[in-house]
Amino acid sequence: MRVARATGFGGPEVLVTADVPEPAAGPGQVVVEVAAADTIFLDTQLRSGWGGEYFTLEPPYVPGGGVAGTVRAVGAGADAAAWLGRRVAASIGFTGGYAERAVTGVESLAAVPDGLALTDAAALVHDGVTATALLDLTEPKPGETVLVVGASGGMGTLLVQLAKAAGARVVGTARGGRKTALVRELGADAVIDAGAPDWVVRAREALGPAGADVVLDGVGGEVGAAAFALVADGGRFSAHGAPTGGFAPVDPAAARRRGVRLLGIGDVQLSVREHAALLERVLAEAAGGRLRPVIGGLFPLERAAGAHTAIEDRSLLGKVVIRV
Repeated sequence: MRVARATGFGGPEVLVTADVPEPAAGPGQVVVEVAAADTIFLDTQLRSGWGGEYFTLEPPYVPGGGVAGTVRAVGAGADAAAWLGRRVAASIGFTGGYAERAVTGVESLAAVPDGLALTDAAALVHDGVTATALLDLTEPKPGETVLVVGASGGMGTLLVQLAKAAGARVVGTARGGRKTALVRELGADAVIDAGAPDWVVRAREALGPAGADVVLDGVGGEVGAAAFALVADGGRFSAHGAPTGGFAPVDPAAARRRGVRLLGIGDVQLSVREHAALLERVLAEAAGGRLRPVIGGLFPLERAAGAHTAIEDRSLLGKVVIRV
């Protein structure tokens, strides 16, 4: 079968297509014929060689931790009547998704509702689950104000929609006219161009003197640190994004003095079964038209390198998905 494989650590050019043996389902596993694979910033970081202290990867390996497709084979102990021939989405770990077929345990599977495109399902495998978990954790209430930092990205576009659905007033940040227009289209009450040197001042004006009850920082670094100043005393600050190379460097002591509850990506780590259950909930919202993944680029398997380039240079709106 065909895969896109990282032949070494380095730039996007290390991703090349190759033929590898067909996978087989072990006990409690299924083989999914992949229609689409999720692509997230972490995939590009791992390909570059980052994270060796956290992830045990040795090239060559097949990137991709989220897939959507159809179950074509089941292993011993897997319920063939329940899964064989069924459209599913799953988080399969950190590798194996950029492939025509992938193996995963039945406990990771979420059924994809009829009428929902498999490309949309793939786009929601990670970002949809994480965004929903973050909203469950920060609990924005009707009438509260939420600031979404990096609102035009794959997860940011979902956070805007979810915060609006919770009844909050939403302010989003994005860079450039195309991206700010998208955030406004998704329902944000105000949008700040983060490329402007005075974006923090403009955000403060949009939020009001007290600041945001909830700040959802998907950017990190100096931008995230600046956004921390915009959270209201007694508010909630989620530093879950690090595409700038690191999470927002917020002083916990400063947060305590202001009564700000600090949260991060570690607070939304889910078990396999928890992830699958939350994914089913997210897919149902999307199928019902209440949540829309914004897919800015669909790349064939042969152009996996192009997908990674698009993520790294931030040239596309919303989400990047690989179509197999």
